[in-house]
Amino acid sequence: MIARAGWWMLGVSLSAGALATLLASAWLGEQRADSGRSVVVASQDIAAGQVLDPALLERVNWPRGAVPQGALADPALLVGRVPRTALVRGEPVLAAKLTPEGSRGGLAAVIAPGHRAITVRVNEVIGVAGFALPGNFVDVLVSAQDDSQGARMVSRIVLERILVLAIAQEAARDETRPKVVSAVTLQVTPQEAERLDLARNIGQLSLALRNQADSISAAGRGVSRAELLGLTEPKSSPPVVSESRPSLPAPVRVSRSAPADERLANGLPDLQVEVIRGLLKSTATFNHKEVAFER
Repeated sequence: MIARAGWWMLGVSLSAGALATLLASAWLGEQRADSGRSVVVASQDIAAGQVLDPALLERVNWPRGAVPQGALADPALLVGRVPRTALVRGEPVLAAKLTPEGSRGGLAAVIAPGHRAITVRVNEVIGVAGFALPGNFVDVLVSAQDDSQGARMVSRIVLERILVLAIAQEAARDETRPKVVSAVTLQVTPQEAERLDLARNIGQLSLALRNQADSISAAGRGVSRAELLGLTEPKSSPPVVSESRPSLPAPVRVSRSAPADERLANGLPDLQVEVIRGLLKSTATFNHKEVAFER
């Protein structure tokens, strides 16, 4: 009797466990169905400016609470669109990373609005030994003659934090190995394009690679050849001219032998000047023939 009761309890336990397992599995399935959402991702690595086609896209189930803003669900709506930046396999294709509808592929598609692409000729030294890769930021320096300073040689930073769009004919940004090329394409504003075009025509350009997160301006007034070699002499200051008051003539007494009517006869009346020297006050009388000083 006891054995029969034990077997009965064992059967009930097994049945309850199986039922719980079935219920939990069903609940998890419902949770997956309710929490998932279809998201279009890249099925392989996609370069910036590459036109999207169905072979480059796939739809996956993404957790509803973790769907990125701007994610798209229908791959058919993305065919023919162009990404601004490179996409890696499995990365969601977001609307913010796409160029406007109707844009064609290529480098022009990845240029930021209001900017231009301009190419400069470089070599192994000017191009930072090939480390200036697409996606990096550089400063542009020019070495030229300054005609306003007697044709002296100067070097100066003319542009700062300029984005490298492409090296030679490659715009891929997933490379890290240096590559020596003969041309680098930079993204600039129209005003910066004017400065860069003038700089490359009046002197020699150089690129200075800078940290991606560094946005502090470091451009100065430049350095000349004389300053570099320590040949510049300090500018001499103009001599200081001290103000000096005109010295007053020493008091003199001149004979007043000439009568006043004789002075008037000459047609020149006396001129009296009051002179104050410290606490002393005196009056001087002048005419064309004599000078009288009276205290």
